[in-house]
Amino acid sequence: MSDSVPAPPFTQNREFWVLVGYGIALGVFGAFVSLVFMGVIDLGGRWYDDSNHGWFGGHWWWVGVTAAAGLVVGVLRRLLRLPEQLPGLITDLQEGKVDPRLVPGVTLVSAVSLIGGASLGPEKALGTIGGGAGSWISRRRRLNDEDSQLNTLSGFAGAYGGLFSSTVIVVMFIMELARPGGQRFGKALVGQIVASSVSFGVYFAIAGAVFLDAYRVPQYGYEDWQLLAGVALGLFAVVVVALLVAIMQLVSRVFETVKLPGVVRTTLGGTLFGVVGVILPLTMFTGSDQLGTVLDGAGTLGIGLLIVLVLAKQFTFAVSQASGFIGGPIFPALFIGGTAGVLVHEVLPGMPLGLTFTCLLAAVPGALAPAPFSMVLLTAFVTQIGALQTAPVLIAVVTAFLATEAVKYVVARRRADAAEGSPPTAT
Repeated sequence: MSDSVPAPPFTQNREFWVLVGYGIALGVFGAFVSLVFMGVIDLGGRWYDDSNHGWFGGHWWWVGVTAAAGLVVGVLRRLLRLPEQLPGLITDLQEGKVDPRLVPGVTLVSAVSLIGGASLGPEKALGTIGGGAGSWISRRRRLNDEDSQLNTLSGFAGAYGGLFSSTVIVVMFIMELARPGGQRFGKALVGQIVASSVSFGVYFAIAGAVFLDAYRVPQYGYEDWQLLAGVALGLFAVVVVALLVAIMQLVSRVFETVKLPGVVRTTLGGTLFGVVGVILPLTMFTGSDQLGTVLDGAGTLGIGLLIVLVLAKQFTFAVSQASGFIGGPIFPALFIGGTAGVLVHEVLPGMPLGLTFTCLLAAVPGALAPAPFSMVLLTAFVTQIGALQTAPVLIAVVTAFLATEAVKYVVARRRADAAEGSPPTAT
């Protein structure tokens, strides 16, 4: 009996090089789409001013803008026939497919949502555009299921290469969430590196790096006790995330109970986060620029204002999602985590601001999305902390991630036990 011939490496298959070519094209496409989308968002959001970021620092005419944005969102959703429930960003990545028919509607509605001040991020729209382009190419070229999924992930990477200004962050983020296994891992890794690198190169040549070194934290020396502090901060992040989930469920249940027509619901949602924005201007928009204001104002904002900011941002994020606005969860989660970090420093001034800020900046989104290592990389890149200082951040993120998963496991087990112990239903 002759020995079986091992399969050649995937790099020796024509299909692999076809995917690399698509990755280059998706990188160029994603860069220009990101430039246009972010440029429109930046231009459209210039009505907002947070120079007076204290209590009641906004203007009441803002409510008219946010309510009008809600009205437009509701009308667009109806005209473009967007489904009531859209798949989330994590679902799109894990399934490796995006329905191209949803791309125009998601893009337009998300643009209006972000211009109108909703507490959401741009990553949902950009991911839908890039992933949708990858899925569209796959259908047109009749790729098999595996190559179609990998091509869609390359589309995501192309869309995010300029937004996050780092190929490493983009690839790690997608790989952690999508988790392609076996031989797919190597093909996915190469495709995403190619797409995100091309995207970043084009984006950087035109707009520069827009997200790196965004938050300058005070430098501090590493000490061993900070590892234990990372555990404590990770557990605190779980509390913050649990509160966020509770608020989201409560707000969603209220909107479902009231059962308002779509346009009325979105208009009401815009009105609600607009009123909160007048009272607390830092709760509006993605939270990226607003978090810089919170960090710069550490020591002057006060513990009470910081507590309310964390709670209010959770509320506006929940309202934005439940009422029908479209956007991503990562940027609002970064604001919530970073602000909570400033709060911990104000309560415990003996803990360095750089330590509390970076640990919670990474741990809160790391508990929400199963991508802990990419959150550590993102935090290290945007704060420029030292190599030693990343150790407590990693411990905080892993602690928050494991604690969250443990809670999910316990809840799932209890539900399963309750289902097994329930009496059979009468027929």
